[in-house]
Amino acid sequence: MSPRLHPSVENGPAAAGFDAWLVAAVLDDALAAKARIYAICGLQGSGKSTLAQQVAALAQSRGLSTAVLSIDDFYLGRGERRRLGRKVHPLLATRGPPGTHDLALGCEVLDRLRAGEPTRLPRFDKLRDTRVSPSHWRRVGPVDLTVFEGWFLKTPAQSDDALRTAINALEREHDRDGVWREYCNHALAHVYPALWSRLDRLLFLQPPGFEIVADWRWQQEQAMQARRPLRQAMTREQVERFVSLFERVSRQALAELPAIADWTLVLDEARRVV
Repeated sequence: MSPRLHPSVENGPAAAGFDAWLVAAVLDDALAAKARIYAICGLQGSGKSTLAQQVAALAQSRGLSTAVLSIDDFYLGRGERRRLGRKVHPLLATRGPPGTHDLALGCEVLDRLRAGEPTRLPRFDKLRDTRVSPSHWRRVGPVDLTVFEGWFLKTPAQSDDALRTAINALEREHDRDGVWREYCNHALAHVYPALWSRLDRLLFLQPPGFEIVADWRWQQEQAMQARRPLRQAMTREQVERFVSLFERVSRQALAELPAIADWTLVLDEARRVV
């Protein structure tokens, strides 16, 4: 029997969630490993956010206090990224790729959660493209388990040779000299490991290939548009360009994370585990 993600018109294909027995298996994995910070990694649209929420809800039903965080919660604000874009490369003004996160804040928050201290959980407002004011961050008391999700957790840097050739049109047109991808890669090699060291255990949701990511992200965009008709949605072309920002690191994750993650679940195109 394969765990599956049930479709939902309102919230997208992953909204209704994974089968209960799989959620229980993931929680049991976290508890057996005595993980205080349990990480779930998956490319865009893989269901990682849904699974993280399900695991936390099940943990709470068992009497455990939990917190759920995403690496997206630690994006640099729009103003900070614009300054980075002017100083280093214009593509760094767009949130998402390595180098566009506040890692000092991420390490501080995870350390407080691990130590069992009361903690305010950062949140990023993607519609406004900036971090929510700290005065509006949710405060949690000591928690038994933190579920931390993100699309490139523990992905290692590439070699210098791998960076030399552009892998898609976006890199060929907007990063001809390789400054942007070298900056992102340097961050993966020298900055993000401090955050990765806070993660006790890593589950990787492995898609059938990078090509499916644009389809999954398009499904999410359509669901968000149905939910918010007045919102200016991206076109399919815009979605594909957006996804291309993540292609290099996503392909690196696909190549390297199955050997790095503590547990890998291979998904098919319908997000069923095979």
